[in-house]
Amino acid sequence: MHEPDYDIAGETAIVTGASQGIGKSIAETLAASGANVAICSRSIDRVGPVAEDINEAEDVPGEALAVECNVREREQVQSFVDETVEAFGDIDVLVNNAGGEFVANFEDISENGWKTIVDLNLHSTVHCTQLAGEVMREGDGGSIVNLSSVNGQHAAPGESHYGASKAAVIRLTETLATEWAGDGIRVNCIAPGLIQTPGVAETLGIQSEDMPSREKTERRIGHAEEIADAVQFLVSPAASFITGETLTAKGVPRAGNSMSQDLGLE
Repeated sequence: MHEPDYDIAGETAIVTGASQGIGKSIAETLAASGANVAICSRSIDRVGPVAEDINEAEDVPGEALAVECNVREREQVQSFVDETVEAFGDIDVLVNNAGGEFVANFEDISENGWKTIVDLNLHSTVHCTQLAGEVMREGDGGSIVNLSSVNGQHAAPGESHYGASKAAVIRLTETLATEWAGDGIRVNCIAPGLIQTPGVAETLGIQSEDMPSREKTERRIGHAEEIADAVQFLVSPAASFITGETLTAKGVPRAGNSMSQDLGLE
């Protein structure tokens, strides 16, 4: 009888923006499943402890390598890729998670503000995918997961720059899935909705303990671990026939305009 294969033990994964939130959870999940993970952020002081926790955990078979890397800088990304290959021998998985945003009406966004968000969300994905993808294409292929957003799928007032960059990530995913299929590389995307992360909690002024639990199904906010689980599925053999797709993880469809109702706090 067939059993699904989610095994990624022994593979090497790069996860960008892994100092906290979704990226940190992805790195921890993949390592707990036996993958070696190379993780980065702009500050080694922030990402280093994540790697230390992974390496010191007795029940985690995967190893972690932390590297300081600004993914907007192509030369730094190349060094990150080189260090990963030197440490683990290959690259099998790339998770483009690094990104950022700020809220502003379109007419108030400066040229520099627009370029900064597009550079961080789109160009960093291009840098990492081209450079890590070169290793994959010269080797045995692999799997790439790009992190977009539901705001790249529909109108997002106050986030025109963010939405435009995240929509471009979805189109890039679909195109690369076709172009690189012959190289044995699957390329997929995840579009999260509102996810419980330190940044979201701070923005909404809500304590983490007040967030709805995973057991509550009528949610409009998710947990970082739920996105990490989706990533592991997409990079595993269980998703071998899935490429060029965007998995939307946004909980129950919006039924009202109240943020507190969305969070299940009323």
